[in-house]
Amino acid sequence: MIKSMTGYGRSEVEIEDSIFHVEIKTLNSRYRDIILRMPQDIMEIEMDIRRWISERISRGRIEVYIKVEPVLEKTEYEVVLNEPLARAYMEIFKRISELYPIQFSISMDTFCHLRDVIVQRQKEKDMEKIKEGLRSAIDSALDSVQEMRKREGEVLQQDIVSRLEKVKEAVNLIKKRSPKLIEIYRDRLRENLERLLKGQEIDQDRLMQEIAFLAERSDITEEIVRLESHISQFFSSLEKEEPVGRRLDFLIQEMNRETNTIGAKSQDVEISRLVVDIKSEIEKIREQVQNIE
Repeated sequence: MIKSMTGYGRSEVEIEDSIFHVEIKTLNSRYRDIILRMPQDIMEIEMDIRRWISERISRGRIEVYIKVEPVLEKTEYEVVLNEPLARAYMEIFKRISELYPIQFSISMDTFCHLRDVIVQRQKEKDMEKIKEGLRSAIDSALDSVQEMRKREGEVLQQDIVSRLEKVKEAVNLIKKRSPKLIEIYRDRLRENLERLLKGQEIDQDRLMQEIAFLAERSDITEEIVRLESHISQFFSSLEKEEPVGRRLDFLIQEMNRETNTIGAKSQDVEISRLVVDIKSEIEKIREQVQNIE
Protein backbone atom coordinates (compact mmCIF):
# COMPACT_ATOMS: atom_id res chain seq x y z
CA MET A 1 0.00 0.00 0.00
CA ILE A 2 1.26 3.45 -0.88
CA LYS A 3 2.00 6.21 1.63
CA SER A 4 1.65 9.95 1.34
CA MET A 5 4.71 12.11 2.03
CA THR A 6 2.69 14.39 4.32
CA GLY A 7 2.57 13.57 8.01
CA TYR A 8 2.91 14.91 11.54
CA GLY A 9 3.84 13.41 14.90
CA ARG A 10 4.98 14.53 18.31
CA SER A 11 6.06 12.97 21.59
CA GLU A 12 8.00 13.77 24.73
CA VAL A 13 10.19 11.93 27.18
CA GLU A 14 11.63 12.78 30.58
CA ILE A 15 15.33 12.02 30.89
CA GLU A 16 16.95 12.69 34.26
CA ASP A 17 16.23 16.36 35.02
CA SER A 18 14.83 17.43 31.60
CA ILE A 19 11.81 16.88 29.38
CA PHE A 20 12.64 16.43 25.69
CA HIS A 21 9.89 17.49 23.27
CA VAL A 22 10.11 15.94 19.80
CA GLU A 23 8.06 17.21 16.86
CA ILE A 24 8.33 15.75 13.34
CA LYS A 25 6.65 17.11 10.22
CA THR A 26 7.04 15.61 6.73
CA LEU A 27 6.31 17.31 3.42
CA ASN A 28 6.58 16.56 -0.29
CA SER A 29 10.06 16.48 -1.78
CA ARG A 30 11.69 14.67 -4.66
CA TYR A 31 14.46 13.37 -2.39
CA ARG A 32 14.92 12.69 1.33
CA ASP A 33 15.87 15.94 3.05
CA ILE A 34 16.19 15.94 6.85
CA ILE A 35 16.05 19.36 8.53
CA LEU A 36 17.11 18.99 12.18
CA ARG A 37 16.82 21.70 14.82
CA MET A 38 18.04 20.76 18.30
CA PRO A 39 19.94 22.20 21.30
CA GLN A 40 23.65 22.70 20.86
CA ASP A 41 24.58 20.61 23.89
CA ILE A 42 23.25 17.38 22.32
CA MET A 43 24.58 17.95 18.79
CA GLU A 44 26.98 15.03 19.20
CA ILE A 45 24.10 12.60 18.57
CA GLU A 46 22.86 14.41 15.45
CA MET A 47 24.12 11.69 13.07
CA ASP A 48 22.39 9.02 15.15
CA ILE A 49 19.10 10.89 14.89
CA ARG A 50 19.48 11.25 11.13
CA ARG A 51 20.16 7.52 10.84
CA TRP A 52 17.09 6.60 12.91
CA ILE A 53 14.87 8.74 10.69
CA SER A 54 16.43 7.45 7.45
CA GLU A 55 15.65 3.90 8.55
CA ARG A 56 11.94 4.76 8.67
CA ILE A 57 11.41 7.31 5.89
CA SER A 58 12.89 7.05 2.40
CA ARG A 59 11.56 10.16 0.66
CA GLY A 60 10.28 13.65 1.49
CA ARG A 61 11.26 16.73 3.44
CA ILE A 62 11.48 15.80 7.14
CA GLU A 63 11.53 18.64 9.64
CA VAL A 64 12.56 17.57 13.16
CA TYR A 65 12.37 19.89 16.17
CA ILE A 66 13.80 18.87 19.54
CA LYS A 67 13.29 21.19 22.52
CA VAL A 68 14.55 20.66 26.07
CA GLU A 69 12.67 21.89 29.11
CA PRO A 70 14.42 21.55 32.49
CA VAL A 71 12.50 20.08 35.43
CA LEU A 72 13.57 22.66 38.02
CA GLU A 73 12.86 20.59 41.10
CA LYS A 74 15.03 17.79 39.72
CA THR A 75 17.80 19.88 38.23
CA GLU A 76 21.15 19.27 39.91
CA TYR A 77 23.86 21.91 39.95
CA GLU A 78 27.47 21.93 40.96
CA VAL A 79 29.45 24.93 42.21
CA VAL A 80 33.08 25.11 41.06
CA LEU A 81 35.90 27.35 42.22
CA ASN A 82 37.92 28.76 39.33
CA GLU A 83 41.23 28.43 41.14
CA PRO A 84 43.53 29.97 38.47
CA LEU A 85 41.31 33.04 38.29
CA ALA A 86 41.07 33.33 42.10
CA ARG A 87 44.86 33.05 42.36
CA ALA A 88 45.27 35.76 39.74
CA TYR A 89 42.96 38.08 41.69
CA MET A 90 44.95 37.45 44.89
CA GLU A 91 48.18 38.35 43.12
CA ILE A 92 46.61 41.58 41.92
CA PHE A 93 45.41 42.46 45.44
CA LYS A 94 48.88 41.82 46.88
CA ARG A 95 50.50 43.91 44.19
CA ILE A 96 48.11 46.79 44.84
CA SER A 97 48.87 46.67 48.60
CA GLU A 98 52.61 46.80 47.85
CA LEU A 99 52.31 49.78 45.52
CA TYR A 100 49.83 51.80 47.49
CA PRO A 101 49.15 52.39 51.22
CA ILE A 102 46.02 50.24 51.23
CA GLN A 103 45.34 47.69 53.93
CA PHE A 104 45.17 44.21 52.37
CA SER A 105 41.98 42.47 53.55
CA ILE A 106 39.91 40.07 51.46
CA SER A 107 36.56 38.75 52.74
CA MET A 108 34.45 35.85 51.50
CA ASP A 109 31.89 38.38 50.34
CA THR A 110 34.50 39.91 48.05
CA PHE A 111 35.20 36.57 46.39
CA CYS A 112 31.48 35.89 45.94
CA HIS A 113 31.15 39.09 43.93
CA LEU A 114 34.15 38.51 41.71
CA ARG A 115 33.00 37.51 38.24
CA ASP A 116 33.59 33.86 37.19
CA VAL A 117 35.59 32.99 40.34
CA ILE A 118 32.73 30.87 41.66
CA VAL A 119 30.91 29.15 38.77
CA GLN A 120 27.49 27.52 39.00
CA ARG A 121 26.52 24.96 36.34
CA GLN A 122 24.32 21.95 35.75
CA LYS A 123 25.90 18.59 36.26
CA GLU A 124 27.15 16.99 33.06
CA LYS A 125 24.45 15.08 31.18
CA ASP A 126 24.59 11.35 30.63
CA MET A 127 24.59 11.26 26.83
CA GLU A 128 23.93 7.52 26.68
CA LYS A 129 20.71 7.96 28.66
CA ILE A 130 19.72 10.93 26.49
CA LYS A 131 20.44 8.94 23.34
CA GLU A 132 18.37 5.99 24.52
CA GLY A 133 15.46 8.18 25.63
CA LEU A 134 15.46 10.28 22.48
CA ARG A 135 15.46 7.16 20.31
CA SER A 136 12.27 6.08 22.02
CA ALA A 137 10.66 9.53 21.66
CA ILE A 138 11.62 9.85 17.99
CA ASP A 139 10.29 6.36 17.23
CA SER A 140 7.00 7.28 18.91
CA ALA A 141 6.71 10.51 16.89
CA LEU A 142 7.59 8.61 13.69
CA ASP A 143 4.86 6.06 14.44
CA SER A 144 2.33 8.90 14.38
CA VAL A 145 3.87 10.33 11.21
CA GLN A 146 3.72 6.97 9.45
CA GLU A 147 0.14 6.37 10.54
CA MET A 148 -0.93 9.71 9.06
CA ARG A 149 1.05 9.06 5.87
CA LYS A 150 -0.60 5.66 5.56
CA ARG A 151 -4.14 7.07 5.99
CA GLU A 152 -3.52 9.78 3.41
CA GLY A 153 -1.93 7.18 1.13
CA GLU A 154 -5.13 5.13 1.21
CA VAL A 155 -7.13 8.16 0.09
CA LEU A 156 -4.63 8.87 -2.68
CA GLN A 157 -4.73 5.25 -3.84
CA GLN A 158 -8.51 5.21 -4.07
CA ASP A 159 -8.51 8.33 -6.21
CA ILE A 160 -5.67 7.11 -8.43
CA VAL A 161 -7.25 3.68 -8.98
CA SER A 162 -10.54 5.31 -9.93
CA ARG A 163 -8.83 7.52 -12.50
CA LEU A 164 -6.64 4.69 -13.76
CA GLU A 165 -9.75 2.60 -14.43
CA LYS A 166 -11.08 5.42 -16.59
CA VAL A 167 -7.79 5.49 -18.50
CA LYS A 168 -7.92 1.72 -18.96
CA GLU A 169 -11.50 1.90 -20.22
CA ALA A 170 -10.61 4.64 -22.73
CA VAL A 171 -7.60 2.63 -23.98
CA ASN A 172 -9.86 -0.40 -24.51
CA LEU A 173 -12.21 1.75 -26.60
CA ILE A 174 -9.28 2.95 -28.71
CA LYS A 175 -8.08 -0.64 -29.07
CA LYS A 176 -11.51 -1.74 -30.35
CA ARG A 177 -11.76 1.14 -32.77
CA SER A 178 -8.20 0.87 -34.07
CA PRO A 179 -8.84 -2.03 -36.57
CA LYS A 180 -11.62 0.00 -38.20
CA LEU A 181 -9.29 2.88 -38.97
CA ILE A 182 -8.04 1.33 -42.22
CA GLU A 183 -11.58 1.25 -43.59
CA ILE A 184 -12.21 4.80 -42.37
CA TYR A 185 -9.00 6.08 -43.94
CA ARG A 186 -9.72 4.18 -47.22
CA ASP A 187 -13.23 5.58 -47.54
CA ARG A 188 -12.05 9.09 -46.66
CA LEU A 189 -9.21 8.91 -49.18
CA ARG A 190 -11.52 7.57 -51.89
CA GLU A 191 -14.02 10.37 -51.25
CA ASN A 192 -11.29 12.99 -51.46
CA LEU A 193 -9.92 11.55 -54.70
CA GLU A 194 -13.36 11.35 -56.28
CA ARG A 195 -14.01 14.95 -55.37
CA LEU A 196 -10.67 16.01 -56.86
CA LEU A 197 -10.85 13.88 -59.99
CA LYS A 198 -14.48 14.84 -60.67
CA GLY A 199 -15.61 11.61 -62.29
CA GLN A 200 -12.26 10.50 -63.71
CA GLU A 201 -11.25 6.90 -63.12
CA ILE A 202 -9.23 6.26 -59.93
CA ASP A 203 -5.98 4.32 -60.21
CA GLN A 204 -6.76 1.40 -57.87
CA ASP A 205 -3.12 0.35 -57.49
CA ARG A 206 -2.10 3.87 -56.51
CA LEU A 207 -5.07 4.04 -54.16
CA MET A 208 -4.01 0.83 -52.43
CA GLN A 209 -0.45 2.09 -52.12
CA GLU A 210 -1.65 5.30 -50.49
CA ILE A 211 -3.91 3.35 -48.15
CA ALA A 212 -1.03 1.05 -47.16
CA PHE A 213 1.26 4.03 -46.57
CA LEU A 214 -1.37 5.81 -44.49
CA ALA A 215 -2.11 2.65 -42.53
CA GLU A 216 1.55 2.11 -41.69
CA ARG A 217 2.06 5.72 -40.64
CA SER A 218 -1.11 5.72 -38.55
CA ASP A 219 -0.68 2.31 -36.91
CA ILE A 220 -0.99 2.68 -33.12
CA THR A 221 -0.81 -0.99 -32.16
CA GLU A 222 2.61 -0.74 -30.49
CA GLU A 223 1.62 2.36 -28.56
CA ILE A 224 -1.53 0.68 -27.27
CA VAL A 225 0.44 -2.41 -26.17
CA ARG A 226 2.99 -0.29 -24.31
CA LEU A 227 0.29 1.86 -22.74
CA GLU A 228 -1.55 -1.23 -21.51
CA SER A 229 1.73 -2.55 -20.07
CA HIS A 230 2.36 0.71 -18.22
CA ILE A 231 -1.17 0.66 -16.78
CA SER A 232 -0.69 -2.93 -15.60
CA GLN A 233 2.65 -2.06 -13.97
CA PHE A 234 1.06 0.96 -12.32
CA PHE A 235 -1.66 -1.18 -10.74
CA SER A 236 0.94 -3.70 -9.53
CA SER A 237 3.16 -0.98 -8.06
CA LEU A 238 0.28 0.41 -6.01
CA GLU A 239 0.13 -2.90 -4.12
CA LYS A 240 3.83 -3.05 -3.23
CA GLU A 241 4.94 -2.46 0.36
CA GLU A 242 8.12 -0.55 -0.43
CA PRO A 243 8.12 3.13 -1.50
CA VAL A 244 7.10 3.39 -5.17
CA GLY A 245 6.70 7.15 -5.71
CA ARG A 246 9.62 7.49 -8.12
CA ARG A 247 8.55 4.41 -10.08
CA LEU A 248 4.99 5.72 -10.42
CA ASP A 249 6.32 9.08 -11.54
CA PHE A 250 8.31 7.35 -14.29
CA LEU A 251 5.35 5.23 -15.37
CA ILE A 252 3.02 8.22 -15.60
CA GLN A 253 5.55 10.00 -17.84
CA GLU A 254 5.71 6.97 -20.13
CA MET A 255 1.91 6.70 -20.21
CA ASN A 256 1.69 10.35 -21.20
CA ARG A 257 4.32 9.82 -23.92
CA GLU A 258 2.44 6.89 -25.51
CA THR A 259 -0.86 8.77 -25.31
CA ASN A 260 0.65 11.77 -27.10
CA THR A 261 1.97 9.49 -29.84
CA ILE A 262 -1.46 7.89 -30.31
CA GLY A 263 -3.01 11.33 -30.59
CA ALA A 264 -0.40 12.47 -33.11
CA LYS A 265 -0.73 9.36 -35.29
CA SER A 266 -4.48 8.98 -35.26
CA GLN A 267 -6.61 11.24 -37.46
CA ASP A 268 -9.84 9.83 -36.12
CA VAL A 269 -12.15 12.23 -34.27
CA GLU A 270 -13.38 9.61 -31.81
CA ILE A 271 -9.86 8.46 -30.90
CA SER A 272 -8.75 12.09 -30.56
CA ARG A 273 -11.58 12.65 -28.09
CA LEU A 274 -10.56 9.58 -26.09
CA VAL A 275 -6.92 10.76 -26.10
CA VAL A 276 -8.00 14.08 -24.57
CA ASP A 277 -9.90 12.20 -21.85
CA ILE A 278 -6.87 10.00 -21.11
CA LYS A 279 -4.50 12.97 -20.95
CA SER A 280 -6.84 14.74 -18.55
CA GLU A 281 -6.92 11.75 -16.18
CA ILE A 282 -3.16 11.18 -16.50
CA GLU A 283 -2.48 14.79 -15.48
CA LYS A 284 -4.67 14.40 -12.39
CA ILE A 285 -2.91 11.14 -11.52
CA ARG A 286 0.48 12.82 -12.01
CA GLU A 287 -0.46 15.51 -9.47
CA GLN A 288 -1.39 12.82 -6.94
CA VAL A 289 1.78 10.84 -7.59
CA GLN A 290 3.85 13.86 -6.50
CA ASN A 291 2.50 13.24 -2.97
CA ILE A 292 3.53 9.57 -2.80
CA GLU A 293 6.63 8.34 -0.97
